Amino acid sequence: RALDIFVSSLVIILVLSWLIPILGLLIFLESKGPIFFKQLRTGKDKQPFYCYKFRSMRPNKDADLKQATQNDMRMTRIGKFIRKTSLDEFPQFLNVFIGDMSLVGPRPHMLKHTSDYSKVVDEYMVRQFIKPGITGWAQIHGFRGEITNAEQIQLRVDKDLWYLENWSLWLDIQILFLTIYFVIKGDKNAF
Repeated sequence: RALDIFVSSLVIILVLSWLIPILGLLIFLESKGPIFFKQLRTGKDKQPFYCYKFRSMRPNKDADLKQATQNDMRMTRIGKFIRKTSLDEFPQFLNVFIGDMSLVGPRPHMLKHTSDYSKVVDEYMVRQFIKPGITGWAQIHGFRGEITNAEQIQLRVDKDLWYLENWSLWLDIQILFLTIYFVIKGDKNAF
């Protein structure tokens, strides 16, 4: 928790303090509506919480039901850019600071997907024993973006469970540095 508070405080002060006004203006100018997208997601011990992101899509009725897909018609131009560069995830440092999330852990899924995936993967709900993360062991192994079949969610859950069983502070630090590397390098699943 100390690492979560320290890093999220630095990001809020040094990055979000100028990123919110700039991206907020660009988002608002392209698509009227809120600059933040908030969605109920499943947290630790199955407790729902509002996960914050920069809004990358036009307001739509499917936001809590349908994942973003490649070439999604709901996406704005600025939205495509912030999703490709993972800038849309930066407001989650606020979630980390207030304690709903951690820097590292299983990615939180929308409530509908938690319900759906728990019926497909037997050990899916084990991942709810810890706080969800901005990044995780599954993400640095290429498991991010759209889930289109049962095998993809099974492989993600396998990575999440490995992380739960092998957690250490050193592992978290490695995951954070690898995440930065992959964000700079670019990820074909970031859309």
